[in-house]
Amino acid sequence: MTSDVWLPFQADGIEGLPEGPRYLFWDGGEEYPADPADCAFYAVPYMKGPEVAVRPLAAMTSVRVVQTLSAGIDHVTPALGTLPAGVRLCNAKGVHEASTAELALALILASLRGIPGFVTGQQREEWRSGFYPALADKSVLIVGYGSIGAAIEDRLAPFECARVVRVARSARTTERGAVHAFTDLPELLPGADVVILSTPLTEGTRGLAGAEFLTRMKDGALLVNVARGAVVDTKALLAETGSGRITAALDVTDPEPLPAGHPLWHTPGVLVSPHVGGSTSAFLPRAHRLLAGQLTRFAAGEEPRNIVLTTG
Repeated sequence: MTSDVWLPFQADGIEGLPEGPRYLFWDGGEEYPADPADCAFYAVPYMKGPEVAVRPLAAMTSVRVVQTLSAGIDHVTPALGTLPAGVRLCNAKGVHEASTAELALALILASLRGIPGFVTGQQREEWRSGFYPALADKSVLIVGYGSIGAAIEDRLAPFECARVVRVARSARTTERGAVHAFTDLPELLPGADVVILSTPLTEGTRGLAGAEFLTRMKDGALLVNVARGAVVDTKALLAETGSGRITAALDVTDPEPLPAGHPLWHTPGVLVSPHVGGSTSAFLPRAHRLLAGQLTRFAAGEEPRNIVLTTG
């Protein structure tokens, strides 16, 4: 049975890799390190785009695990039909939660407290004093309550929010309290001062924050997107932010990268960061630990962790 492992990092830089597999480096270059048909474990190159991610999949006839280094898997799912049955697709749960939650809080605070305006004011030598919104006493709605959503709530705790409301695909109860279903959003949106999107991109969430969703948000509310750009209908968002009725802080956009000249760049009340939720100094050590742990289990014949789906 083949034991080739394709990694987007040099194997000698990852502590704890088990002996046995043949570790090959491939980070999306034109040349493959070996025959893809001999690859048994494929760690998808990080932030190289969907075309690179799926390029070798159709030829990976012996692959048994596909491991993304992102929380989302939408960049590889379109090509899963080319894989044999029984392949485990695993995500990077445990790698990005802290960094993405940090950025969500940074975007909220920067937007509410007027930081972008202060930067502009400093450049122009303008003293822009006055009263600005605080996060304290605000009602926050987290749409997409998985591990990243929970990490965001962890970091909201010291900010004395009036309440935090959780929403996921299906209703459940956690130690923190109730998690509402997406079907409850029409009733929940009008009461939220801050709406945070942290849901995966699926056919069920594509365009979730469309015209109806956005018009139900209260006047003056802030939309924060650390999920995927396509979770938001950009045209509908431009209509609502362009009127000044709501504001937005976006780490992800549709299209992405946001092209020069796009109106989102210059819409008042919109703050854009360039999809940097997970790409921080915390990424490499956590990604290395994930790969070492997954490959230790793989070499021992055990099921990997973080299985999102199995082909077949």
